[in-house]
Amino acid sequence: MRKFLQTGLTWFHAFGFEPVKTVSAIRNFPVSLKEHFELRRQNARLQDRWRIVLTAPNFTDRTEPGGIASGHYFHQDLLVAKRIFERKPERHVDIGSRIDGFVAHVAVFREIEVFDIRPLPVQVRNIRFRQLDVMDPKEELMDYCDSISCLHALEHFGLGRYGDPLDAGGYENGFKQMARMLRTGGIFYLSMPIGEERIEFNGQRVFSLRRAFKLFDNHFSLTAFSYIDDAGDLHEDVKLSAADIEGDLDLVNGCGIFELQKLEPSTSEAIGR
Repeated sequence: MRKFLQTGLTWFHAFGFEPVKTVSAIRNFPVSLKEHFELRRQNARLQDRWRIVLTAPNFTDRTEPGGIASGHYFHQDLLVAKRIFERKPERHVDIGSRIDGFVAHVAVFREIEVFDIRPLPVQVRNIRFRQLDVMDPKEELMDYCDSISCLHALEHFGLGRYGDPLDAGGYENGFKQMARMLRTGGIFYLSMPIGEERIEFNGQRVFSLRRAFKLFDNHFSLTAFSYIDDAGDLHEDVKLSAADIEGDLDLVNGCGIFELQKLEPSTSEAIGR
């Protein structure tokens, strides 16, 4: 029943309707209306009165928390920005991560290059933006940087959600092309939803840990692993056991944060060469 309700809410959100917020607004409306008339009464007694208009009503903020300090994006954005600050790479490139989260964090203390299939219509200090499809290989980007990030983005590659071509194996091609961009010895910060593997069309893929490690095999070593659990809490620098990998840490919709170091390619296993 719970899974059915969650699916129903997801469909409502897809069409721009938020039923939970609607119920909250209805519950809070009477007290908001009462306060509106009280504010008018108090304002009428001021020597320098305000003009009161009804152009921006809000009936939900009074019962919501002061902010969100949990969940996938909050924790991954802070953690990976901290790692980049500590490592101080020569050139860091981001692929498709949140501009108003992770990219903004990094831009506070250094320059960051951002590649995305979608446009960025504004210019921001320390953010060098380039609109491109990373699944379309470009020779000038081979061995381009010593640090790269792709946070909560690879799971969308090839699903058409952002106007990209439909490609059921798009995540593999996308990972391959990003790996080509990274120099040997460079660090790849990669996060993705983790749990029982599935495609939630057309939103995202959820990866099993086995499938995630299959992506990295032979080309990267795992230097650190952290994850956010189903409750939205961060578990930093976790040592994974075989049972953890086999059971996907008992996650349904968690988030794995992989810190990968690119290995020296062998003659027969060079990535994309």
